[in-house]
Amino acid sequence: MQRFTDQQYLTQDQYKDASNLDARIAIHQRFSTNPQGWFNWVFDVLANLPDIANILELGCGSAEMWQECADRIPAGWVLTLTDLSDGMLDAAWRNLVRLGRGFKFEKMDAQSIAYGDKMFDVVIANHMLYHVPDRAKTLAEIKRVLKDDGRLIATTVGAGHMQEMYQFLKRVNINPRPDMFVNPFTLENGLDQLQNVFSQVKKLHYVDNLQVTEMDPLLGYIRSSIGAADLSEDKLAELKKEISATLRQEGKIFIRKDSGLFEALK
Repeated sequence: MQRFTDQQYLTQDQYKDASNLDARIAIHQRFSTNPQGWFNWVFDVLANLPDIANILELGCGSAEMWQECADRIPAGWVLTLTDLSDGMLDAAWRNLVRLGRGFKFEKMDAQSIAYGDKMFDVVIANHMLYHVPDRAKTLAEIKRVLKDDGRLIATTVGAGHMQEMYQFLKRVNINPRPDMFVNPFTLENGLDQLQNVFSQVKKLHYVDNLQVTEMDPLLGYIRSSIGAADLSEDKLAELKKEISATLRQEGKIFIRKDSGLFEALK
């Protein structure tokens, strides 16, 4: 099974809690060149919803979007956040409980959505469909629980996303898997997958890059992406020297981003 879709690895290792995800979100929040911010951009698409709407998020992670855009959430939205990881649901609850909103949290496998037909106006899958082993089944489930005029908002990345960072990861990983960076749901291949299920699908790109000016966030991203058993500290030390030299000479490390979303109508 691909590491991308290995649910045991995802829930017991990579996303057993929010620490790895938080490290990766942090580098985007601090060093992205687009001042709008990813979560605000995604929320602009959601803002077209009616003031009263029933919304389901699959794979909510630490619920960073809802925390960052809290003052934009209409009072009439009913929000159900789900994840397969207990640790991520705990992080989501901790991040949102202070808002005093009636968020509902459920542990759930997106391949078997535990809700009835035609219940939701929108289903959100934010950077998570590439983690689902059976995507066709998941998309059928999403369509089932959407109302007749409902839609799916599915975010993902393109083939060029974070390639400079991935080269760093490959250099320091002493046990690389052939499928380590094989993404089964991207901006390039996701359209066909969605068009097999939904009546209309459109793709939107988010224009952004990273210009990282500090060492520690880069190291935090690398350590969050590779388990300790697979990380060569010697190779990481070599990489650190090279990055330090680049930062001294150029003042920044450039990392391209390639991300966006699909909006699919039932």
